[in-house]
Amino acid sequence: MNAEEFRALCVPPSTTLLDALATLNRTGRGVLLVTDAHGRLLRTITDGDLRRAALEHRPETSRLEELPAQRPLTITDDTPLPAAVGLLDKHQIDHLPVVDAQGVPVDIVLRRELSQRIWLSSPHLGEEETAFVEDAFRTNWIAPLGPHVDGFERELAAHVGVRHAAALSSGTAAIHLGLLLLGVQPGDTVFCSALTFVASCNPIRYCGAEPVFIDSEPASWNMSPAALERAFEWARRENRMPRCVVVVNLYGQSADMDALTAICDRHGVPILEDAAESLGATYRGRASGSFGRVGVFSFNGNKIITTSGGGMLVADDEQLVARARKLSTQAREPAAHYEHTEMGFNYRMSNVLAGIGRGQLRVLDQRVQRRRRVFEIYREALADLDIRWMPEPAGCFSTRWLTCFTLEGPDAQARRDRLLRRLERHSIEARPVWKPMQLQPLYAAARFFAHADGEDVAASLFEAGVCLPSGSNLTDDQIGRVIDHLRRALVAEDARAPV
Repeated sequence: MNAEEFRALCVPPSTTLLDALATLNRTGRGVLLVTDAHGRLLRTITDGDLRRAALEHRPETSRLEELPAQRPLTITDDTPLPAAVGLLDKHQIDHLPVVDAQGVPVDIVLRRELSQRIWLSSPHLGEEETAFVEDAFRTNWIAPLGPHVDGFERELAAHVGVRHAAALSSGTAAIHLGLLLLGVQPGDTVFCSALTFVASCNPIRYCGAEPVFIDSEPASWNMSPAALERAFEWARRENRMPRCVVVVNLYGQSADMDALTAICDRHGVPILEDAAESLGATYRGRASGSFGRVGVFSFNGNKIITTSGGGMLVADDEQLVARARKLSTQAREPAAHYEHTEMGFNYRMSNVLAGIGRGQLRVLDQRVQRRRRVFEIYREALADLDIRWMPEPAGCFSTRWLTCFTLEGPDAQARRDRLLRRLERHSIEARPVWKPMQLQPLYAAARFFAHADGEDVAASLFEAGVCLPSGSNLTDDQIGRVIDHLRRALVAEDARAPV
């Protein structure tokens, strides 16, 4: 519902029953908001109210103000959606106006929207996957390992331009094994991007090592080369050189790998490239995930392609990948009996899920193309508003896995939270940008290196950043619904700003 459609719901108390009926029919929302000369809500009118008036034989020329008084049931902008739904259910109504401190209606919760949720990034399955899964059932290859696992590994490796791959149960498992393959041991230090999901760094703790977090740069939102340089200077002084550096590629976009690789190579430290969010992206023509000594992808349900749950570890080093496969199957030795000489894990992907992955991989380019188009639709429709989209630096090709922007101006976090609440009231899932690891209670004691003195880029992006629904299966109508509500929310925020 855009601003004009919302204003059409507001009528004066002098409106006749006949005109109210015509407006209800024209607007199609099932409710009108009766407001006084100052815009304050007096009551709501539904088709049920008009039906009762007809049964009472009230003339069509009767005015709404002549109907029996009815105090409106309302909520405020701060009311959580579950509480609003509770009121809808308790009073068996389908509409709930949202009013400001002066009692002026600013929004409305509609039950019909609650059943038409727009997800941030939902799975997008097609027909290719079915054939592979049916083959797995028909051949009884259900367990971990099988021809689809082998095929998925070959095809994914070929797609990203690396020699070898190991299909695993999750991206987190892939990071854990990648750290072990790079020699991370208890007591070690590992540098890691600060602006990321916690799964990027928790495996560091699995290994008994300690993370040191590196800030983002404004140009890409990914790891800052300047911050990484200072972290290495500190590590050399303190004799705490990292075993490896975990570089995270956020929201479908590669980090500045030339600059980061040069720094790490100069210090003789390998990169583990966390490309969980960037499959399909490129950096200077080379696939994201192919730059590190080890690369990692995720196929979680919200990723650009999915196996419902799963991950992949890739590397050019055949021995590294062979060891990953061994560790992922409980580190079983090649003996007729079950023999184990080291600790292993249950991290292998099943043949069924790998079949889904093979089908998904065949449409990856289409999924990327659609997500980039979703971003362009948002950008074009909201070009007149004061927001800043996640940049795409020269030489980068982003998948726009998630369309993200930041709010400009002061008090960004409070404005962001109000915007997210407003979208949620209309059953639109949007989220803040990742909360950086240096702000997480779990890692409060960890060392952090900012992009520049007094400039914590990751924290600023979190405070002002919003991720919009971005799925490749969004319809144009759904995108339009998001745009309408987002525009109203942003305009409302501008109106609140002090002059």
